[in-house]
Amino acid sequence: MVTSGNSTAQQVYAWLHGRILRGELEPGARLSETEIAGQAGVSRQPVREAFIRLTATGLAEVRPQRGTFIGRISVKAVLSARLIREAVESDLIRMVSANLDDALLTRLDEQLAAQREASERQDVEAFITLDDRFHHSLAVAAGHGDVWDVLEGLKSQMNRLRHITARVFDHQKLIEQHGAIVQALREGNADAAEQAMRLHLRQVLNDLPEIARSKPEFFTK
Repeated sequence: MVTSGNSTAQQVYAWLHGRILRGELEPGARLSETEIAGQAGVSRQPVREAFIRLTATGLAEVRPQRGTFIGRISVKAVLSARLIREAVESDLIRMVSANLDDALLTRLDEQLAAQREASERQDVEAFITLDDRFHHSLAVAAGHGDVWDVLEGLKSQMNRLRHITARVFDHQKLIEQHGAIVQALREGNADAAEQAMRLHLRQVLNDLPEIARSKPEFFTK
């Protein structure tokens, strides 16, 4: 797993971070330094450093006399990230509407087609990657690609929820919501584009309670 370039601890952290976000390591699961070191093919020291960093970001927690465990998904953090995303991305979509070009519409249409294909294949990882690419493309088109990088750093807990919901719920609703955003842009209707974006980013308010009821052990307030 470890390659040249970034430090060993950084690579172990990135590997574990991705597994936690994708739900491969479920909330509440115990983390063993020895097992992780063996899986990664490294010593225990970089694993220990990765655990410390995961704990600092809220993705792991240390329980005295028991060990390190995958942290539960913070409902508060999910709702906060959603609120910030809506405030920022509703402004971004207006900026895009004011400076729209055909090349962007073509690119967004291609991304929608790719999302449909990923959904048909039931490829959850590809679908989430394409979802992020759609929003990143809009941020870049607005001239604020760096803003998306900031948002990405705030939404770890939301991303964990997204991987769960993408396995449970039909992707079609999200694709339709993306399509409504693109259609409003195509029509030059900034108000409709903003409304469509807000509606899309509020979908988590419907999904979160249902998932929390079915998997209460995964969540914390």
